Amino acid sequence: MGDLRKEIKKKIENGEFNCEKEFTLSLINGKWKITIIYYLGRDGTLRFSEIKRLFPKITHKVLTAQIRELEEDGIVSRKVYPEVPSRVEYSLTELGESLMPIVLLMYEWGKKNIATFVRSN
Repeated sequence: MGDLRKEIKKKIENGEFNCEKEFTLSLINGKWKITIIYYLGRDGTLRFSEIKRLFPKITHKVLTAQIRELEEDGIVSRKVYPEVPSRVEYSLTELGESLMPIVLLMYEWGKKNIATFVRSN
């Protein structure tokens, strides 16, 4: 279990979250997690190499860590095929799919407001 997951579990057990929003944000916290969820929700099942191509600036290590955390939290499922070379595919779980309306609203909000933010700064 990753350190972040242990921290979240401890906070849940100790009643340390101020609200449910804080819990939700803790699960999707990470520079790439929301975008990974977005692409898996939009495109469906993807291989690691396909996800990597979507993020040209991310390192293999960071992408692996982000996907593993999403997997540990039950948001992403990983399926390994017994082939040579091995084939690994990722998809959203039912829990991950339930995040898609939130992710899509964030996408639409950003699309609508990014120009205003750029102009004001």
